[in-house]
Amino acid sequence: MRKNKGGMTTGTTPAGMQSEQEASRWVRAMFGQVARRYDLANRVLSANVDRSWRSRTVERVRDIVDRPGARVLDLACGTGDLLIALEKHAGGERAFIGSDFCHPMLTGAQEKLSRGGLRSKLVEADALALPFADASLDLVTIAFGYRNLANYRSGLIEMRRVLRPGGALAILEFSQPPNPAFAAVYNWYSRRILPIVGGAISGAPEAYRYLPESVRKFPGAALLAEMIRTAGFAKVEWEYLTFGIAALHIGRVSA
Repeated sequence: MRKNKGGMTTGTTPAGMQSEQEASRWVRAMFGQVARRYDLANRVLSANVDRSWRSRTVERVRDIVDRPGARVLDLACGTGDLLIALEKHAGGERAFIGSDFCHPMLTGAQEKLSRGGLRSKLVEADALALPFADASLDLVTIAFGYRNLANYRSGLIEMRRVLRPGGALAILEFSQPPNPAFAAVYNWYSRRILPIVGGAISGAPEAYRYLPESVRKFPGAALLAEMIRTAGFAKVEWEYLTFGIAALHIGRVSA
């Protein structure tokens, strides 16, 4: 497990991975395995609650999405659920871009965009080395992907780099529920039930053993907010969703 001097995990740490490069390759391969049935697994395991989380994210950033000519990047977009929600909210007069480093995920996203007659563009790229100029975007969103980055701080610095003054970052991510009783029930579900059901649906049980472990190792919501501030964001706000199963963080770039 890779940690910094303060003892905190610096990035995702799949079992047996000793470097950022190994972790990144493992995560890319894992998502490639589950891509075909990723949406179905998400709907079953979350009982569709994940849709409300994405709707809340769109609501919190609508002030930026509604700007004329806004450029929006959905990072680690997967099969495109948040990207689609953002474009449907704003219409076609803004530039929406989805980025992911897993090609099978982008294939799924493109199929959904085409079926919906949507115009978002897709880019295959690593979140730690984005192919966008400095200060070229108004909004960066990332839903359930930040936790999988090989280096959390490097990811935040890269997101800050591409944002214009007055822009914003939105991170929607799993968290640890603050209520001990509810946390105990949720942890039992995520460790005992989720790997079995997720593995059966996806055919990749190791991916759904990784999920609860990645959440357990991930910084808590308050610590993540401080990490976002340290990376150069101002007016960082966050809120728990569904009793703290997920948390939504918003960081603004000073104008």
